[in-house]
Amino acid sequence: MLATGPQARQRHDRMSVLELNRTAPKREGGDAAAKAWLRALAATAPIAAHPQRTLPALIEELADTFGDTPALLSDHESLTYRELAARANRYARWALELGVARGETVCLMMPNRPEYLAIWLGVTRVGGIVSLLNTGLAGAALAHCMTIVAPKHVIVAAELIGAVESACSRLAVAPRIWVHGASAHGASAHGAERHPRIDRAIERQSGARLSGAERRPITVEDRALHIYTSGTTGLPKAANISHHRLLMWSHWFGGMMDTGPGDRMYDCLPMYHSVGGIVAIGAVLVNGGSVLIRERFSARQFWDDVRRFDCTLFQYIGELCRYLVQAPPHPDERQHKIRIACGNGLRPDVWGAFKDRFQVPQILEFYASTEGNFSLYNAEGEPGAIGRIPPFLARRLPTALIRFDIEKGEPVRDADGFCVRCSANQVGEAIGRIPPSASSSLPRLLERVREGAGGRFEGYTSARDSQTKILRDVFEPGDAWFRTGDLMRRDERGFFYFVDRIGDTFRWKGENVATFEVAQALTECPGVLEANVYGVTVPHTDGRAGMAAIVVDERFDLASLRAHLAERLPDYARPLFLRRLGAMEVTATFKHKKSDLARLGYDPSLTDDAIYFNDAGRGAFVRLDQALYERIQRRGTRV
Repeated sequence: MLATGPQARQRHDRMSVLELNRTAPKREGGDAAAKAWLRALAATAPIAAHPQRTLPALIEELADTFGDTPALLSDHESLTYRELAARANRYARWALELGVARGETVCLMMPNRPEYLAIWLGVTRVGGIVSLLNTGLAGAALAHCMTIVAPKHVIVAAELIGAVESACSRLAVAPRIWVHGASAHGASAHGAERHPRIDRAIERQSGARLSGAERRPITVEDRALHIYTSGTTGLPKAANISHHRLLMWSHWFGGMMDTGPGDRMYDCLPMYHSVGGIVAIGAVLVNGGSVLIRERFSARQFWDDVRRFDCTLFQYIGELCRYLVQAPPHPDERQHKIRIACGNGLRPDVWGAFKDRFQVPQILEFYASTEGNFSLYNAEGEPGAIGRIPPFLARRLPTALIRFDIEKGEPVRDADGFCVRCSANQVGEAIGRIPPSASSSLPRLLERVREGAGGRFEGYTSARDSQTKILRDVFEPGDAWFRTGDLMRRDERGFFYFVDRIGDTFRWKGENVATFEVAQALTECPGVLEANVYGVTVPHTDGRAGMAAIVVDERFDLASLRAHLAERLPDYARPLFLRRLGAMEVTATFKHKKSDLARLGYDPSLTDDAIYFNDAGRGAFVRLDQALYERIQRRGTRV
């Protein structure tokens, strides 16, 4: 019988590295990528053998090893490994004292700070589920996020109490509110005096290791967190995050980056999201390193922080790298110790400039989603690619690109009713196979753990929302695949490239237009700092015309931009309208907001921003006034 346990899987993975070396592109590349994959596999294999060893339990083990070594750093507070474990134990006992039952929800709303991690480590250690609330929400939007998880308690930073109270007033059953800290503007101004102070309550609890009687039988299969989707395609959904998923993210990225005690991560991404709150932190802590937590990103202070805290790693979102490239020269921009920048969304036009200007040795671009069941990693450093799957992992991480009909908004199916795989360089939706449902028996449960991150879809708190992400009868009757909602292409060498979100791609003149690719072409033009592309409806035409909101500097020239776009984009993909903004509105993870811009469209009466029309007859972008707008609406101008 073929052995299937963790040791057998590790032996198989090691043997397969030779195949990875053979197939890996010979650039910055093959051998280093093979070692990165092997480290990640070796780091995650033991998870299956220790189902009771969760991330909170691991942090306590690490405290025994690393003791007074800094774990979490910030300008206002720092915690050693021993202090982090003790703080987490205080929150665990607080949850036990309040009777937070296994599987009950506690919401957490707090800006980035070391205390944030201690709170959810403690509550989840004893079986509670912590829902990580977006600190930018208030009112109805925040009430929705709380309603779908039904919390018994809410922990909120004092400065955010007003937002939480505004949301709780809309709930049918209001949770108990616990305030952390005192308001900088006075407690009465924010209503904090009406609620107990959790920072004072935990001081009454012991930070010592939990006794056997205090520990609950939590396994990696138990739910630990709710992390919310961005809500770009509707109201936010709460994704279920198990302890298994937390360990997989932490150890996998730790292996890919080869983190160790000498590493220090720069993390300025929101801790209520998976990358800023788990990946960037867990990948370093599990191997004894430290994490610098910044409340928000600052291009002006970035290099000062990196030098002052001796950071060796940087967790990025592509926009952060672009901000740094656009920033004025800094005396320390090459006097640093950063060895790896890890993240996603780094555009090809920024990739080389960022790496060369700042002398960053390695960029580890990856593709993943909070609720998704597969990930891609560009360990070879191929500019612009979001990753590839080594041949020896193809069966463990079954992924496919399927043809997608933009007009119908659904996958293309053949005469037999099955989806159609994309050929090389053909654009399609990325999907990941979901294993058949398993029984709840312990042997099968452990086998599910051994399957690793690939295949596991843990869904949302809403069963209906979960079903919308599952595509069935894809390549054979009864199979099920997770829908990413992302359009990609894969080249002949196996590298994947992001094309667009399905909701963002639109059709114009009978052709599909990928907003991501148009935005990339725009930002490659001198003077264009940012570009946000979307489709708008024009009367008497089919589909949607392209429109771009842009932020520019003194180098910008309309005529040069038009010539630039003519060289790089086909006629149907060139924006018909431009809107000049003073600043681009973005989400907490620096994604451009499109819905309001698309709603306003190109009507000049709705904005003070300058709007331009790509006039084919005059061969130029011309200022769109109300008279020209009316002619376009009456079809008096050729579009």
